[in-house]
Amino acid sequence: MGWFDYVWLGIQAVFQGPEAFTILGIAIPITVLMILMGFLMGIAVGATPGLAGPMAMAVALPILISIFGFSPDALLPVMGFLLGIMKGATIGGAVPAILFNTPGTPDAYMTTLDGYPMTKQGQARKALRVAHFSSASGDTFSDIVLILCAPFLAVVVERYLDLPEKTALLILSLAFIAAVIGGSVGKGLISLGLGLMAAYVGTGEDFYPRLSMGSQTLAQGFPIAAVVLGVLILGEVFKSIEELWQESRKSGAITVIEQKGDQKLHWADIRRLLPYITRSAVIGTVIGALPGIGSTLAATLGYTTGRAAHARKGRKPAFGHGAPEGIAATEAANSSVSGANLIPVLSLGIPGNAAAVFLILAADSIGGFNPGPSVFRFTGDAVNPELVIAFGFFTCMMIANLLNWTIGGAFMRSMGFMSHIPKHILLPVVLLLTLTSIYVQETRMAAIWFTIGFGVLGYLMRRLGISPLPFVIAYILGAKLEESARQAFAATGGDAWFLFASPVSIAFMILTVMVIVLSLRKPKEAKT
Repeated sequence: MGWFDYVWLGIQAVFQGPEAFTILGIAIPITVLMILMGFLMGIAVGATPGLAGPMAMAVALPILISIFGFSPDALLPVMGFLLGIMKGATIGGAVPAILFNTPGTPDAYMTTLDGYPMTKQGQARKALRVAHFSSASGDTFSDIVLILCAPFLAVVVERYLDLPEKTALLILSLAFIAAVIGGSVGKGLISLGLGLMAAYVGTGEDFYPRLSMGSQTLAQGFPIAAVVLGVLILGEVFKSIEELWQESRKSGAITVIEQKGDQKLHWADIRRLLPYITRSAVIGTVIGALPGIGSTLAATLGYTTGRAAHARKGRKPAFGHGAPEGIAATEAANSSVSGANLIPVLSLGIPGNAAAVFLILAADSIGGFNPGPSVFRFTGDAVNPELVIAFGFFTCMMIANLLNWTIGGAFMRSMGFMSHIPKHILLPVVLLLTLTSIYVQETRMAAIWFTIGFGVLGYLMRRLGISPLPFVIAYILGAKLEESARQAFAATGGDAWFLFASPVSIAFMILTVMVIVLSLRKPKEAKT
């Protein structure tokens, strides 16, 4: 059997599989219905401050397995639903970032830098249109690359990046983020150091608690949801409440932003955005193909490279002041990671982000599909069922992309009305939703207190002009950095200089030093 035969079998597995119901004699496949339901749920979750796609996937997975069981026929409906959530949450996540300046995920923080200024200028609907077009374009591009390159690209990456190189790459990523996003190198490194310190509270890779001060609660470490949502969302909520209080004291009233001007996305706008979308889509796809790096770095690189190109052309407004190009660069980058992240998942069984983890869990729980090199192995005349499932999964991705361009666009256009909600009503709701989502996930009061504590930290960082993004990224990558460094140290026979054991890792370390040094030489006004 050839590639075309497997492609056709994968399409048939989706459209000729078990049917949900019939309409006018036309059978509606259960897999297509589950993709639609997952996509709608993902949009709702992504657009709700305090919730996120992986959280919805974690809740949905055991329910789906209890409904569909463990038969091979359950694989595509369950994975299609999870895929729909992942796609919907990616596009929906731009809504709170643009309208309320409250990013639900670290990569959505970059969207706030230009999305919220556009909202304050009365251009919320246009900002949402830019976000949708850029997100759908980047997502489609990465899915095409996934389908064409999954059997080959991740294998090549894995061959040239061993443990020392991966450790050096993580260090380079953290240094780049601290230098570029931190407001200044010093503030960025402070934010980075605080994030790493928080990440290493608890057991980590050791068998005894670290930095716990004898507290059994701290010995368990900080829940990732409490840290991320506390610093990003509660920190912004506390700062916004303070600003509303000061505004009401000065004027005696709270201002409601009125939408004005042309809110449509014209062909001239698209032509101006296309270079930024294309550049960021390529960056996000390459980053997504690297196991364990994720969309946050892609969003950062996409935004900073777009900002440099925008500055060279001297266009106004500048990035950080309501530039549609800033939204396009960020959304195209973080959306293009979602498809590319599945390259190492399908080819190597290595998840690149939290959403991919739940797809692997679904495959492991149901059985009949083991992500890894065996998926793309031909077996002579016999049919490889895993390869059929892989192409069925690719078909599900294309269906989700079609929904993204249609339903996703209609949803984004309808969300502009949310900008009319008064902030003094919205902010307490966001606060309640965030704390509720934390408690539902952790079911212990300590997580609520941790969230509030990190919210205060996020507020203080904003008041001092320190970006919270390096903190959050350092916290997320801290465990991966430690694990990679320990494994590299053991694999090299206890060589303390393992970061300088190969030309690739040496190059990454040199680039790390160059990023810091060159950023120190930049004038302050060049930073955001």
